[in-house]
Amino acid sequence: MRDFSRPGRSPVYATQAAVATSHPLSTLAAIEVLRSGGNAVDAGIAAVAVQCVVDPLMTGIGGDCFALYAPAGASVPVALDGSGRAAAAATLDWYTERGITIDAESPHAVTVPGAIAAWARLVQDHGTRSLSELLQPAIGFAENGFVVQPRVGWDWLRCVPRVSHDSDAAALFLPGGRAPAIGSVFRLPRLAATLRRIAEGGPRAFYEGAIAADIVGKLQRLGGLQTEEDFAGARPDLVTPISTRYRGYDVYECPPAGQGLAALMMLNVLSGYDVGALSELDRVHLFAEVCKQGYHHRDALFGDFDLAKVPVDHLLSDAWHARARGDIDMARAREPVLYPEAAQAVAHRDTVYLCVVDRDGNALSLINSLFQGFGSGILAPESGVLLHNRGLSFRTEAGHPNSIGPRKRPMHTIIPGMLMKDGQAVAPFGVMGGHYQAMGHVELLTGLLDRGLDVQEALDAPRSFAYGGGLEVEDAVPEAVFARLRERGHPAIRAPLPLGGGQIIWIDRAAGTLVAGSDPRKDGSALGW
Repeated sequence: MRDFSRPGRSPVYATQAAVATSHPLSTLAAIEVLRSGGNAVDAGIAAVAVQCVVDPLMTGIGGDCFALYAPAGASVPVALDGSGRAAAAATLDWYTERGITIDAESPHAVTVPGAIAAWARLVQDHGTRSLSELLQPAIGFAENGFVVQPRVGWDWLRCVPRVSHDSDAAALFLPGGRAPAIGSVFRLPRLAATLRRIAEGGPRAFYEGAIAADIVGKLQRLGGLQTEEDFAGARPDLVTPISTRYRGYDVYECPPAGQGLAALMMLNVLSGYDVGALSELDRVHLFAEVCKQGYHHRDALFGDFDLAKVPVDHLLSDAWHARARGDIDMARAREPVLYPEAAQAVAHRDTVYLCVVDRDGNALSLINSLFQGFGSGILAPESGVLLHNRGLSFRTEAGHPNSIGPRKRPMHTIIPGMLMKDGQAVAPFGVMGGHYQAMGHVELLTGLLDRGLDVQEALDAPRSFAYGGGLEVEDAVPEAVFARLRERGHPAIRAPLPLGGGQIIWIDRAAGTLVAGSDPRKDGSALGW
């Protein structure tokens, strides 16, 4: 139990249904759907659509979506990959012959957005309401305005340079040449009209016709290879989830091209340690060493599962994690073994994650993203669709599993998680935050299963992340621990941005309750009844 004399949040307890998102209006939209009889998928789609309006630099309909859905009674969750693909003309030779690299603000970083197709598939397969009905709250906020919340406003100011390079985006998101103030009201009327078209015409209204023509036209004017045919061929994919067993629970993730496999690999290595008995210094040190191993293999081996031979079975094998464990020195940091590209990774924490459990026990874990803050910064002028830059993850290196190719999906950082036991969902969970997400899953789950923290304590706990040749450590880690990490050889720095932001709902069947938490690093909230 937390010390109520100190600032902090308590977990939210409920018996009927619960929601956790990173924005209060998103949480409220989901609760209203649930209280009117909708299920977890209905609530989740209403919530994420709202978030695409009220948190426009973190997510949008010009981005991608992944989901894990555990219907009540199902022993394995349904996994949906709603990531977009490169243009049909995007051959590796085209880029190498011209000496073109994929820049964060380039049209070549834009893959066909997969979010709308993924939402429609989830509603079609598992929802009880129409997509049109579920988009109405988002349309209302886009048309009538929403208040800029504190974390949203802080991030908006931080990401001003990203939308400054595109005159259409700057005119919309920087009124008067500056970011809107925290507490001000902001409207997105063109996005409202686009959402209304999608509500009336379904996903085809986004991928065919005027909206697609507007997006493709803008990208082609900037030199992009995308065509309207690329958009018309967009589809989400039902995929087979991957899992590992940790402390008696089954941890499910989406397969590559997502990075969820890295989280499972790291948990397998940690299964050989008594994590709960470690000091904070030893725990942060161990996590850094495990993280470097997991991410090295991610960067070297992960890619589009349909087109690249990702050795999933080997990376989840006893042999791999035993060897990885044997390479760890608890007294000293090892030299990181990273590809040069990893050291060039751009720090970002820009995605939204939400989870819902309804009165029937259906559990949804859903994540939606523009990749970096404001994505590519490229705005389609008529539709008001801001485009992501997920294609930045592609390599232009021949033979690499993640090299760019026609209609290929890039390696993805966004990963929903689902914890199950004895064939029943225990907790939908996720931690947004770019490359950090796989490590975020590890820190959240070990907090719960090794350290005995409740859901809110596990989200609140200080975080660290070893990637790109350094070790980012949040300010909440004591200075004495920080200094000792440097003595052990870690190139530790204080994290320049909060590391991620997560949500989780724990299903306590013995007590008949739901226990929900939402990360204080964001503006969000957990609610239930």
